[in-house]
Formats: sequence, C-alpha cells, structure tokens
Amino acid sequence: MCGILGFVNPENIAEINIASLLERLSHRGPDARGSFRDQHALLGHLRLSIIDLSEDANQPMHSHCGRFVMVYNGEIYNYREIQQQIVQINTAFVPRTHSDSEIILEAFALWGADFVNRLNGMFAIAIWDKTDKKLFLFRDRLGVKPLYYFIKNGRFAFASELKVLSHEPALKKHLTRDNTAINQFLHLGYIPAPQSIYTEIKKLPAGHRAILQNGQLTMNPYWRAEEKITTPIIQADPHEALHELKTLVESSVKYRLIADVPYGTFLSGGVDSSLVTAVAQSLHDSPINTFSIGFWDKDYDESGYAAKIARHLGTNHQSMIATEKDALEWMPRLTEIYDEPYADSSAIPTLLVSQMARRHVTVTLSGDGGDELFMGYGAYAWAQRLSNPWVRMLKKPASLLLPLGPMKYRRAASLFHDVPDAILKSHIFSQEQYLFSRKDTRDFLLPEFNRDYRLEENFDGHLAQLTPAQQQALFDLKYYLPDDLLVKVDRASMHFALETRVPLLDYRIVEWALNLHPDLKIRHGQSKWLLKKLLHQYVPAALFDRPKRGFAIPLQKWLKTDLRDFAMDYLNEQAVRKAGVLNPKAVNSLMKAFYQKDHNYLYNKVWQLLVLQKWLQENDS
Repeated sequence: MCGILGFVNPENIAEINIASLLERLSHRGPDARGSFRDQHALLGHLRLSIIDLSEDANQPMHSHCGRFVMVYNGEIYNYREIQQQIVQINTAFVPRTHSDSEIILEAFALWGADFVNRLNGMFAIAIWDKTDKKLFLFRDRLGVKPLYYFIKNGRFAFASELKVLSHEPALKKHLTRDNTAINQFLHLGYIPAPQSIYTEIKKLPAGHRAILQNGQLTMNPYWRAEEKITTPIIQADPHEALHELKTLVESSVKYRLIADVPYGTFLSGGVDSSLVTAVAQSLHDSPINTFSIGFWDKDYDESGYAAKIARHLGTNHQSMIATEKDALEWMPRLTEIYDEPYADSSAIPTLLVSQMARRHVTVTLSGDGGDELFMGYGAYAWAQRLSNPWVRMLKKPASLLLPLGPMKYRRAASLFHDVPDAILKSHIFSQEQYLFSRKDTRDFLLPEFNRDYRLEENFDGHLAQLTPAQQQALFDLKYYLPDDLLVKVDRASMHFALETRVPLLDYRIVEWALNLHPDLKIRHGQSKWLLKKLLHQYVPAALFDRPKRGFAIPLQKWLKTDLRDFAMDYLNEQAVRKAGVLNPKAVNSLMKAFYQKDHNYLYNKVWQLLVLQKWLQENDS
C-alpha cells in the first residue's frame, strides 16, 4: 500500500520539487520513497511495505526489458498465479524480488493493457512507456484505491490524493471550483466520480483504464458491474448457493491474509465484519488480532457485541470506548484529510479505530460491501415500496400529510416527492440518508451556483430484469460504495499508514452476488439472509441477529451540545454571506428549526452545510 504521483510533459519538469510533493503523501508510505525523472515524465512513490520488505521491492520499479517504469498503490493477491503464467510463456524469466509489484509490471510488458483483466486486487497503477512516451493508468474494478488526475492545456498530473494536485503551485493557479460538484455534494453527501470539487481535477472511475499520449487522454472501462449480470437471474438452490458463497469468501479472505507484516480485522459486531473475522480466524491456529470501537452513548455503542463475537471466535481483541473529546478532536481535521467536501460523519470512528489498530498491525480486513451485495440497507425496501402502483398514486397526498405527523413520518415525507424515474435512485438514497433533495439544493444555493446534473442511474438498459431493490443496490455499488464508503476507509486508514483490505469486494464475489436471486438476499423479511446463514456456521445467531445500527456517532446530540459553537462559527449569517455560495436566509431557517424546534432529523443537513462552509473558508483563494 502506497502513495503515488506523477507529471507528464509539464513545462517546468526540472523545477518540480518532488520531495515537497511526496511529503504531502508521507502518511501513506513511511517506509521508503523514490522518484523517476526523464525529459517527459516525473513519477513519485511512497511505500508502505507489506509484501517483500526488502529495498529491492521499492518503487519506481523498472521492467526487466528496461522500457517501462511503474508506480503503484495497492495489492494484487493472485500475483503468484500470474507469475506462474509468465514463466510458462517466458521460461527465462527469473524474478528479482518476491513482490507483487514486479509481477504486475512484467505482466504488463508481456500482455499489454489487457493484463489488468488478470488482476485480483485493489490498485491504482501508473506505467510510463519510455520508448513511446505514453502513460497508462489503471484503477481496480470496485474503486478501492483512489486515483486523481489534472488535465488542462497539455499539462497532465496524477496522484493518490487530491491535496497533492491542488497544492502544487503550477497547477493550483489553473484550478476553478466545480459548482456542479457542490450541488452533487448537497444531494449525496459526497462528490461522485469522475467529478471532484475542482473542474480541472477528475477521479479515474472505478474499473477504468486510461492512456495519455501527445497530451491526449483516452479512457474506457474494462469492467462494469451491470455487464456482469446474466439474463435471466435464475433461482438458486439455497444449499448450493451457501456452499458457493462459503468457497468464495474463504478464498477471498485467504488471499487477503498474504502479508509479511502483522495483520488483523476491524470487528464492529455486525454481520459483515463478523463474517470476515470468523473466516480469517478459521484459517489460523493462533488468535488473530481484532479491533473495535464504541462510545459511552449506548444508543451508538456496539462494542459489547463485537467483544462477545471475539470471545466466541477466540481472537486477540482490542477495544476502545471513545469519549466525545476523542472524537471531537478529529472533526476540525476532516476537510484536511478528505480534501474536498465529504459529509460521512462515520469517518470519525473509522479514524479512531484505524489509529488504534495501527499500534498493533500494519494490515486490517474490513467488511465493506456486504450491504450493497446482499441487500442490507433500508433504501432497498423503500425502492421496492415506491414502485408499488398504489403507493405511487398516493405520493402527493402522502408528501403533504406526513410532515404534519410525528417526527419519523416527517422524515419519510420527502421520499414521497414526485421525481422522474431517471433520478429516482439518487433521490431515494439522498432522502433515506436525511440529505438535501434536489429541490432543497435549489433553495439553499444562491442562484448562480445552481447547476443541473444527472448521474447514470439506468446503466444503459441493463436493469430491465432487476427488481427495484436490486436496481437501488446496483446504484449504491456504482456510486455510494466507491465514492463514499471506500473513500472513508482509505483516507482514514492510510492517514495512519494502515492498509485495509476488503474481502467481500473480491470481484469474483461481486459478480456472483450480482447474479444471486433476490429471494436469497431478502428472505422471510430478513435482509442479507444468505450472508447470515453463512455467518451462522461460525457464530451463534444470538450474537448477531439484531436490528442494523450502522457505524455512527451521536452527531445529532453533539451538534446541539459540544459542537454547537463550532457549527455556528461557520454557519452564522456573516460567515455564510462571506463564503458567497449558500442562501443565508435558507441556512438561518434551517438552523432555527434544528436548534429551536423538535426537528432533530435535520442534523445531517446541518452537518453537510458545516462541512461545506468549512471547506469554502479554508480554500478561499
């Protein structure tokens, strides 16, 4: 796991201070740093040593033929199998290291850009062809590892994190704020790829590769989730499906335990992390390390459940009960860590558990992906419910009457807004998360910052055979997972030089789950049914069969107590007017409703505005 950056054909290549740029990414790779520079390209690399800890495995790495040089962030778990394939074709090939990096580069030299289809892992790869003066970029199928790029007037640069590009003086002077991205942020709580908060900086989308030559960037997908759905999806036998799932998960976890450094798992006590932990422990004779975090507020504390599962599995468990002071110390730093407006407040406990885990291990496994693949979110029930013709007929009266009822009904009212089917999935996601509707964004942004936009929500017609719930889950897999959840884990864990691997997002599991009949995902009213059946083989159901709570903090309470002054510093009328993006009257009305009335469900909107205002104030240049 590492940090990478590079420039191609910059006017001032000899003047670029590579050491200063690498320092901005030093948290991602404290073990080694290196660079490559020729007349046309500059590459930089920071290494977190995981496999083959020797200096020979440092990067930038040159191919055996000498033509290609690579910087790479991630892990390729099947590199040993790829090495065997290379040797079968080139019997003279003798690896110089025991690293996956060398094998990746030799695979590219042998098979060209299509080599990426052979990789099982998480990765952002940059390969410079010194002969043809071409740059190749690759990002893993699900978007576990980040890759940003700047392109304008023939200038091109890339990096693992936005901060490298946005602070480099030669690039910074060309940057303009993307106001469409602000609209997207208010609606979704994150900025979806390929956009970033800057017009000139983009995110290479998950499952894509790109080639830069003569200042021109061409890009295409090599893997798309929707294209992996077969026609039709066949009802599977539950026993066969359970056996297949177990085989896949065991293989995936076994791959992700390949490391030359200590490792463990994040164990929240929920289904997904418990399953990953249980399988990992079953593959070991000695206790593995597990880590969990909780809060004094019992409504948000699941650490007791995690401890019970850890005791049952016999892991070496480390737990931390975070105080409000522990969590609040990180809140002012979120815009620095995440670089652009990002409103997922569960970044706080993710930072805290990563900080704790890094004291003991260098690699952790997480349970991300289970909800999207096996129907774990409430949004999927809403998608199914709102597709009912009778419910659709009642949308208008429901949207008018529900705001007059108890708080839980008020919150649901926005889900019944009449929106076009083309944007229904993003609407359901947004409102189920308590965020701003598209109408809200028009009200809260000054007129000159209102921008219309549309995400691809129908995926080129691949959804016809899917239920509304499945379609909503695919939307999350394409947007929420890579642009929110995986961003959260990557930045939080790598802030402490901790590598986090995600077994449930092995592309073999993803493709299999996409074709699993929905009756095996939600059965007898129980979400994630098949995943829970598998977990039951390792852990008694009584330890995990409970309502889903999520990895959250008492944000609603804190915004009314410890965080109130902090929020008002950025959301008072003067601060809002100075930033010049939000409508001061709308913000003031929201704050009054939240603080003076029984409108606690507005807390996520207040948090979003706070995050945006803080970013605007810190980047006012």
